[in-house]
Order: sequence, then C-alpha cells, then structure tokens
Amino acid sequence: MQQQSDIKHIKSISQLARELGLPAPLHPLIMLVDYNNVSAEMILKGQKISLDFYKISFKPTFKGQTKYGQGYYDFEEGGLAFLKPKQIVFSPENTGNYVGFALYFHQDFIRNYPLGKSITQYGFFSYDVSEALFLSAKEKEIITNLFASMAIELDNNIDHFSQDVLVSQIELLLNYSNRFYNRQFITRKAVNHGIIISLDNLLDSYFKEENTLKNGLPSVKYISAQLKLSQRYLSDMLRSLTGLNTQQYIQNAIIEKAKEKLSTTNLSISEIAYELGFEHSQSFSKLFKTKTNLSPLEFRQSFN
Repeated sequence: MQQQSDIKHIKSISQLARELGLPAPLHPLIMLVDYNNVSAEMILKGQKISLDFYKISFKPTFKGQTKYGQGYYDFEEGGLAFLKPKQIVFSPENTGNYVGFALYFHQDFIRNYPLGKSITQYGFFSYDVSEALFLSAKEKEIITNLFASMAIELDNNIDHFSQDVLVSQIELLLNYSNRFYNRQFITRKAVNHGIIISLDNLLDSYFKEENTLKNGLPSVKYISAQLKLSQRYLSDMLRSLTGLNTQQYIQNAIIEKAKEKLSTTNLSISEIAYELGFEHSQSFSKLFKTKTNLSPLEFRQSFN
C-alpha cells in the first residue's frame, strides 16, 4: 500500500512549471500548458500526484476507446476533464496521453470574484477523471477558441484588466462545460438508462438480501461505489434524467418498499422500519409522511 510520502505534492503553479521544464508563468496563480511544448522526459509518469490548485485538461482528440464509468465510448472529437485542489490522481505511464492543453489556476486567483464562491457549484470538479466530458465537433470548436483566447491573454503583458478578463474566460469555460455535460447526459440516455437499471437492481437486491439488517439504509457512497461512478456524477446524471439526486432516488425506493410491506404484510410500523434499515421508527414515519403526505398507518388504512 502506498504511503502519503509516495504522493508527489505540487504546491504552486511555479513549482509545476519547473517540474515540466517550462519558464515561470507571467502570473504565479494561473498557467496554460500546451503539452506539445513539454519534453517527454519532464513529464511525471505513473506517479500519484496532488495539486494545490484547479486543473482543466482539454484533449482535442481521444484515440481509441475511453473507459467512462462502467462502459467504453469512442466519442473521439475531444474532451475535458476537471480536477479540484487536493484531489489525488495517478499520472498515466504512457506519455502519449499527455496531449492537448491544461489550464491551471489557484483558488486565490478567483477568490475576490463571485466565481471564488460559486466554483463549488460546478459539480464536475468532483467527478472521477474517467467521467470526462466528451465534446462534439461544434463543442470542441467553442472550447478550442476559448483556450486560444486565454493563451493570447496570458501571453500579453499583465495589466490591471488581465485578471478580470481571465476570470471571465474561466467562468465562461465552466458555464459551457455545464451545458455540454447536460447534453451528454441526454445524448447518452441509452447508456445512462442502463446505469439506472443497474441502480434499481442493486437497490432491489439490497432489500431482498436483507442488507438493511446488517448495514442499515443504502447510502449514496455505497451505491456509487457499486456502480463504479463518483457520487457527484451519479447524482448529477440522475437529476438530469429523473429530476432526483441519488439520495432522493434511494429514498423513493425505500418508500416503494415500505408501501409493499404496509400493503401485503401484518408487520407493525416499527418492524417495517427495522427491516428497512431505520434505527428509529420515528425517522421512518417522518420520511414516509414527507414523501406521501400520509403516515404509514394512514397509508395502510387507506389501502385497506
């Protein structure tokens, strides 16, 4: 097992520039790297890396199939991947994976702007690297032009307006990414529908095998791990397609199972709550009332 000391910790963008054999950035809190300009010998390969700043990678093309969650996709026009500070990742062994561009910016660069607070709302920074955003040809053109504009701005002499312009460009990039991810959820509805079927089967098995008695209620963490998806990606995908996040989706499944027990068994409310994984029957009754506008007893009586 790797120890914390095995992690290559990059504390500043200037340090990253040195590691890549690049000149010091004109602004110490932001840098755009064209990996065509980085020597293969300078690239950190096969290492566990942690950055103290944000990273947005743009690959103009993906060669071959790319693993995405539980499936493989050949959407080859290009893509974006996002990393937040302190997120630990493994760098690829193959230097051929280092193509395209990477934008690095520190939290301090956006701290005094509205984006400094709102950046946490962009959920894709919490996705796994494998859950990249795959771009259509038109989308890639938009992103290519935006990266080109940032490159021009970063090559200019820093002035009083530079930071305002760059922060605006970052925010525009993130807003486009939000839009394109929403498109991806929709256009890959067939694949995502398969994930939802797997989720339904997983929840059904969880109740049938009485895991609730051993482990309590199914958690978002458990469900995401079983589906091999990040918690945030699964939640955003479900919200896009069903209007519910993962927690709400699980709760609905719990309520449906509760309705089944209330209508087909003579178990008491407390016994049903226990079988479903609740520590306290009051918590079960409160959730049931919230979801159905009826108490469990009222539901049983109305059913009869």
